[in-house]
Amino acid sequence: MGSNFEKLALVKEWRLRQARKSFASYRQLINPKLKWGWWNEEIAAELQTFYEDLVAGKKPVLIIQAPPQHGKSVQIVDFISWLAGKNPDLKTIYGSFSDRLGLRANLRLQRTYDSEIYREAFPDTNISRVGEKAGSSRYTRNQSFLEYVDKEGSFRNTTVMGPITGESLDLGVIDDPIKGRRDANSQTVRDSTWNWLTDDFLTRFSEDAGLLIILTRWHVDDPVGRLIAKDKTIRVLSYPALAEEDEPHRKKGEPLFPEHKSLEFLLKRKAIMPEPNWLALYQQRPIVAEGNHFKPDKIEIVDAIPAGCKFARAWDFAATTDGGDWTVGFKLGRMPDDRFIIVDVVRLQGGPEDVEMTLKNTTVRDGSACKARIPQDPGQAGKAQAKRLIKLLAGYSATAKLVSGDKVTRSSGFAAQVNIGNVMMLRADWNTALTDELRSFPNGKNDDQVDAASDAFDELTSTSNGLLDFIEQQMAESAD
Repeated sequence: MGSNFEKLALVKEWRLRQARKSFASYRQLINPKLKWGWWNEEIAAELQTFYEDLVAGKKPVLIIQAPPQHGKSVQIVDFISWLAGKNPDLKTIYGSFSDRLGLRANLRLQRTYDSEIYREAFPDTNISRVGEKAGSSRYTRNQSFLEYVDKEGSFRNTTVMGPITGESLDLGVIDDPIKGRRDANSQTVRDSTWNWLTDDFLTRFSEDAGLLIILTRWHVDDPVGRLIAKDKTIRVLSYPALAEEDEPHRKKGEPLFPEHKSLEFLLKRKAIMPEPNWLALYQQRPIVAEGNHFKPDKIEIVDAIPAGCKFARAWDFAATTDGGDWTVGFKLGRMPDDRFIIVDVVRLQGGPEDVEMTLKNTTVRDGSACKARIPQDPGQAGKAQAKRLIKLLAGYSATAKLVSGDKVTRSSGFAAQVNIGNVMMLRADWNTALTDELRSFPNGKNDDQVDAASDAFDELTSTSNGLLDFIEQQMAESAD
């Protein structure tokens, strides 16, 4: 018996020594039920290097982009506790978009510091004990600030744009500075977050401090996008949920952390989410900034329409006949491989009779196999106009749908496809006018073609059958 106890004690001591040296070993020691894969191993190695660079005075900056619910925040909080064990004199400030995230990090740290295994691994790093009488310890322990007993170090959690005046830090951590799509699309929010980062947060850094940011990228002009643009030396790690090409640890289409989020789970999310949200949240492809919403240079111009396409033509009607706005009919095809092709664009400036004649003639030319979509403006007048135009197109597949939402958000799904090269265009004399409008949207003079394109894309992608077909196709491909 004594021999077995001695062996177990030796194994435990060896694991403790490994945990003090290796962050990967430390994470597995304090999280005995932790799911582990190559991704955890790689992030742990990167954070180990970050620590070594911090100690060497290299002022490291590391940005980690990864999908939600893959454990990235927990990894960073574990790293903060390991760093405190290695050097409890370091000061850390942790900022996030909400109090909830900061509180969650704070409470996880408290539980870690109070655990027996942590005290065995790092006996010199302690916080005041729970249950101590008020005033019995001069070291603070609450839900926003932790001080290490008899050391100079501390941990503070705050919100992005929260007060940190008078504080200093050796490690700055930002966990998701932008809340979501709505905030990311707001120039005001992006500017104010950037100002907080540069004027408040970064001015708290000690001479050799390091910066660690973990996030989901919603927008290329978010604070991290601006930071990267100003300093090309920043190390950026970007992990898509599904590999977009073969990688050292996985093949194209395989999940990042299958032990935690399976391929089936991810494909279901992809099928029901708007494309720009999927690309930002799960693939780390942020939507491009206003003024550069579309990348028309990604559109390949071809001389023939591929076989097997499904077609829709959506219309956007000019509100006036003063020569400013255009009435547009935008025909889009969806190929069997889920790419898209712009087939035809009809544009005219004219009165109601001209518009109705063009609408009817174009629909007849397209044939019954092409869906026709009419925009319905709010109110009784819009409803009456839509009813009249649908009657005009009797005998053809025509629908009217209410227009809602801002133009940028409505166009994001189509823009995402254009920007990753999934859209082709049939060679024609309307090509230049279209690409010019795409390039200048939403700050250009006209947006009629974009509005019609958005509705055509929605018509081809928003049906339940389309989603089910897409899921089945992706599942079949993953099984091959």
